[in-house]
Amino acid sequence: MEYRRLGSSGLKVPVLSFGAGTFGGKGPLFGAWGSTDAAEARRLVDICLEAGVNLFDTADVYSDGASEEVLGAAIKGRRDDVMLSTKLSLPVGEGPNAAGSSRSRLISGVEKALKRLGTDYIDLLQLHAFDAGTPVEEVLSTLDTLVRSGKLRYVGVSNFAGWQLMKSLAAADRQGYPRYVANQVYYSLVGRDYEWELMPLGLDQGVGALVWSPLGWGRLTGKIRRGEPWPEGSRLHDTAAFGPPVDEEKLYDVVEVLDAIAQETGKTVPQIAINWLLRRPTVSSVIIGARNEEQLRQNLGAAGWSLTAEEVARLDAASATTAPYPYFPYYRQEGFARINPPVV
Repeated sequence: MEYRRLGSSGLKVPVLSFGAGTFGGKGPLFGAWGSTDAAEARRLVDICLEAGVNLFDTADVYSDGASEEVLGAAIKGRRDDVMLSTKLSLPVGEGPNAAGSSRSRLISGVEKALKRLGTDYIDLLQLHAFDAGTPVEEVLSTLDTLVRSGKLRYVGVSNFAGWQLMKSLAAADRQGYPRYVANQVYYSLVGRDYEWELMPLGLDQGVGALVWSPLGWGRLTGKIRRGEPWPEGSRLHDTAAFGPPVDEEKLYDVVEVLDAIAQETGKTVPQIAINWLLRRPTVSSVIIGARNEEQLRQNLGAAGWSLTAEEVARLDAASATTAPYPYFPYYRQEGFARINPPVV
């Protein structure tokens, strides 16, 4: 397993990490993802550790905390062998302080997460969304206190806009608070919006990407084809509305190239889609999920080899979309490109 630094921090993470969204299985979304119990989860953790995958990601909203509880049970007795990443800020109840990143919410949320995970520290805490109602200085000062107390090691964000992340980083630098070193982002061959602003920001500011839903919300599993209905048993029947939108014609264009490369290389469609991400700038780790051992072993096969430059170029061409304003001039007009060359 290859390990990379998480952004500009000193923390090294595996290029593949495990997402525990399938653990617990409560509610219409997470219940459709999976319902892995503690015994099954322990087996999946065993397989991950054998392969060198020692970073496990979860969140307090995943199955109303059940994901953290199952993950905590699965790693019991081997805390020093793993790194734990969790997220908070999204609503976990109806009360006025049950959502956001206020001092009250952060402190109580961390304490509850520590209890569910069965640990006294979290390796990486990420804010699951930007809280426009709380001053960034209040958020950062609270995180600083939690880091200094030893309850958090590193901090990051997820689903922030570029200006929200940059505002927070500037405030951290100004006040001497811990900087965000991770940005957990949606990025895939059928969802490349990350490249327009957040990727250049990550390069400039030393923020590493942890990629969620690398298979385009389950669309790049190798089971979806042009002109065919979604396969019976696909979780997309229940979860498509929850995920990022995907242009169907672009999806089928990408799948056809993935199929061709799969036939040429002997790799699976998911392995190729994930390997493409591992070649992209700023990507520190791609979060893979699995409902069973077979899925996990297949996804682990995405690392340890590389697509050729020609194969990458074919995938780039099939998945390319026009950048929105104000970014498209930098990709299409020579005068802009000479002073601001595109990142990818």
